[in-house]
Amino acid sequence: MANIDRVEARYYRRTEGAFVCELCQQKCFIRPGEFGYCGTRRADEDILVSNSYGKISSLSVDPIERMNLYHYRPHSKCLSVGSVGCNMNCQYCRNYSFAKLTIGKKRATYKSPEELLEMCREEDMGIVCFTYNEPMVWFEYIMDFARIAPDVHIVLMTNGLVNDGPLRELCEVVDAFCIDIKAFDRTTHKRLCEAELSEILATARNVFDRGVHMELNYLVIPGVNDSEDEIRRFCGWVKEISEDVPVHFSRFQPDYQMRDTPLTPVEELLRCREIGMETGLNYVYVGNTLVDDVDDTICPECGEIAVRRLGYSANPSGLDGDRCAKCGRHLHMVR
Repeated sequence: MANIDRVEARYYRRTEGAFVCELCQQKCFIRPGEFGYCGTRRADEDILVSNSYGKISSLSVDPIERMNLYHYRPHSKCLSVGSVGCNMNCQYCRNYSFAKLTIGKKRATYKSPEELLEMCREEDMGIVCFTYNEPMVWFEYIMDFARIAPDVHIVLMTNGLVNDGPLRELCEVVDAFCIDIKAFDRTTHKRLCEAELSEILATARNVFDRGVHMELNYLVIPGVNDSEDEIRRFCGWVKEISEDVPVHFSRFQPDYQMRDTPLTPVEELLRCREIGMETGLNYVYVGNTLVDDVDDTICPECGEIAVRRLGYSANPSGLDGDRCAKCGRHLHMVR
């Protein structure tokens, strides 16, 4: 049995008296006895350790729609799994109680990849979503789970901050990504989450170019990242990738260091959706609300409703496989 306290991290190099982590663009310089920025990389004298390996802080069964994945196996259930740690520091993080802690400061239960697979079998779960904290910092565990569970579909809810080497490996085993775009202004993005916008945009392009299903989530924060110009530039960038990439404009809820920022008005979310549609995007949704009709998947060809949604409920009766049941148009849908 592997020593769970000494699972060696991947993607790092040794330097004189320390280690440089190469998992993401934070490029942490970690001396023995210290942790990296994400709280999941621990430097011992001889190796860099994946300190959160297998240590689960959160576990639940959810509709796949809760993961902001509307075009991936609609009306399915998934096993949502999270650990601790994150390689960003979003000022509004709703999961900061475990995203910004190291193991030892947050209660977690160890489950080996084999034990997690057994849980999937017991619950008859064919989809596992790595979420809650940032899954990229759980890279080694995800890859080990994928190796022993080739019949389980893996999805990630992620901030997209990862170097291309590990991303390339993940794209070989992950079925779908939901990537958060925190803002579409470099300065605002850096201030909000301490990461470069260009790195996230590169991840999204690479995921799409490698043929992996991808949806994008944009949290609309009043007075911060919600100007019409910024939303139009974001939608224009998405269209450059593909007009068929699903986009979710989600409602901001005050938390962490932004408790004084108000809820996003529903009217503002609806305007963001209008801008996306005016730009030429085919699938634009509004999240964290209960507004009729704004989360339905509508066929761009014939206008028929292919999937009806309200909240996290979905009715895909208008689908024929991955196509519109009425006209046969492909709907960028994974079934």
